[in-house]
Amino acid sequence: MVKGLYTAYTGMLNQQNKVDVIANNLANAATTGFKKEGSTSEAFDAVLAYKIKDQTSAFRGKKIGTMNLGVKIGENYVDYSQGAFETTNNTYDLALSGKGFFCIEFTNKSGETSTKYTRDGSFTLNVDGYLVTKDGDYVLDEEGRHIKLDPLSDARIDENGTIFQNDQRVTTIGLEDFEDYNYLEHYGENYYQPVEGATMIEADAKVFEGYLEASNVQVVSEMVELISATRTYESNQKVIQTIDETLDKAVNQLGKV
Repeated sequence: MVKGLYTAYTGMLNQQNKVDVIANNLANAATTGFKKEGSTSEAFDAVLAYKIKDQTSAFRGKKIGTMNLGVKIGENYVDYSQGAFETTNNTYDLALSGKGFFCIEFTNKSGETSTKYTRDGSFTLNVDGYLVTKDGDYVLDEEGRHIKLDPLSDARIDENGTIFQNDQRVTTIGLEDFEDYNYLEHYGENYYQPVEGATMIEADAKVFEGYLEASNVQVVSEMVELISATRTYESNQKVIQTIDETLDKAVNQLGKV
């Protein structure tokens, strides 16, 4: 079998994955607190070296020719760099400067609750006076409790996340961070949740009232990456077409000579 077909095929799969990631970034370019994703790929020699060192792999003893020569889709990653601040002048719009996340009590469709983490600080008060996200999930304080405020009194939030009403401290917004962001995964549109092995640490962030952190997606850069990925995909496609034409001539025309 012609290995060039499989090499070009793996290249097309890799670029398709890259296009999917870029499309998701562009779709969330206006999502508050969104962190863009990127994709990686692994070359054949890197995969081969990994397989050889793996004592449990069934690859040992096999010839190289039984493997696909091409590129392998690697892992996706998240760029947690700080986004720009947008001024809203709304009391309960909060932005974090530094490393850390707001703690949110998320309720799924089955009614089960769990703590999620987000950089999206577009909060508001519900009819009962609880501080919630735009989706209605409760914002938690430093003790993991719901935050209840007096909707008829003005509020002030300092850089530590402490909420004051009538010059009296009410509570402090819960902030948490993680030692290694590789142990975080996306959940839904703009939440993160820890996976096994995650280590929670104290957040090193300041809270700014009346601001929101914009997405860190650079639309122009993403469009350039999208064009590059699309052209690479087309190049691999042309390789397959060329090999197909060559095989057609070999099968249908060489025999006539």
